[in-house]
Amino acid sequence: MQRMGMVIGVAPGMVEEYKRLHAAVWPEILELISRCNIRNYTIFLREPDNLLFGTWEYHGTDLEADMAKMAADPKNQEWWSFTIPCQKPLKTRKEGEWWAMMEEVFHHD
Repeated sequence: MQRMGMVIGVAPGMVEEYKRLHAAVWPEILELISRCNIRNYTIFLREPDNLLFGTWEYHGTDLEADMAKMAADPKNQEWWSFTIPCQKPLKTRKEGEWWAMMEEVFHHD
């Protein structure tokens, strides 16, 4: 299992829309997340800074393939058409990232 952490901003005026969308995530998206070997997925919001912090556990053997499967899914592309306008990527993210991935520096069970 690999723990993942990521951060992104929320676009101005889009906090309530982002909350509304995530209060009722489509069942097909939840199933896709599970099929892509992601568990224990949580998104936190930091206001008034309007930062989202996501954390999840990857339980698969090919992260790149699972992320490609997720990105290619038509229902997920539809979901992203609603969520992406709510997000404001960090200027410091690596090339190819939407959410900026984070380094784990501490963990305690």
